[in-house]
Formats: sequence, C-alpha cells, structure tokens
Amino acid sequence: MDHVELGRRLRARRAALGRTVASVATEAAVSVPYVANLENGRGNPTVAVLDRLADALGTRLVIELADPTVDPMITALPPSLVDFTQSARFRREVGRLAAALGEEQRAIRARLVDALAAIAAALRRDLREPDWQRLLDATVLILAHPPE
Repeated sequence: MDHVELGRRLRARRAALGRTVASVATEAAVSVPYVANLENGRGNPTVAVLDRLADALGTRLVIELADPTVDPMITALPPSLVDFTQSARFRREVGRLAAALGEEQRAIRARLVDALAAIAAALRRDLREPDWQRLLDATVLILAHPPE
C-alpha cells in the first residue's frame, strides 16, 4: 500500500468513527500535524506508530506480504459508508445501542462500522444509503436483542 492509500484509509476510518485528528493523535501519542500529514499521504510512519494509530481507531494493524493480484480496496471502507456514518440517524442508533448494551458509544460505533464494511466487502460493491439504513436496522435489531 502506498502513502496516499494509507492516508485515505486512516482518514476514512477516523471520519467513520466521528473522531477528530486531535483526539486520534492524542490517543496514539503523536502530534496533530503528524497525523494530518499521514492522512494527506506524506510521511513514513514506523510500524509502532501505525500500531498505535490502529489501536486509537479501534482496529488492528495487519502486515502481510500479499498476492499482487488481490484487490486491496476490498478491505477499505466504502465512501458511501463513511458518508452514512456521519448521518444523524447513524449517530442516534449508536447512542441507543450503546445505552441498551451498557457500552461506550465509541466501541459500538467501531463495531458497527466494521460489521457494515464487512458486509459490503462480502458483496463486493459499494452500497447506497437505503442499503446502509436497512443493514443498520438489521444489525441493531440483532445486537439489541441477543438470544436468551
């Protein structure tokens, strides 16, 4: 993955989680300009910094030597999902689900983003807002009502 793609993924994940550059930088123990530069495709971060950034973004760093014929975009957050996570409806459902489960909103938001992104990756297509709304409804229904 090149620096531009790394920056795009960092920014997409941060935006999908509703986080600021400052909050991620603070949690990862790096400067705000450092994170901003990475998001803009500049810089050469160490594995340790990438690991801390991944942790701050509620994900994990995976390093692998991959088959060059596999499309790395399959694991990226779809742009329409990033947009959907900024909606009032998504934020409201995150809050309701966090309250129902007694968990932090940030953790619930990360779980929902990961689940929705995984579904889109399995379908191998970018979904539209109505698709995201239906998937969110189904996911919230399942999470809010665990089996007895």
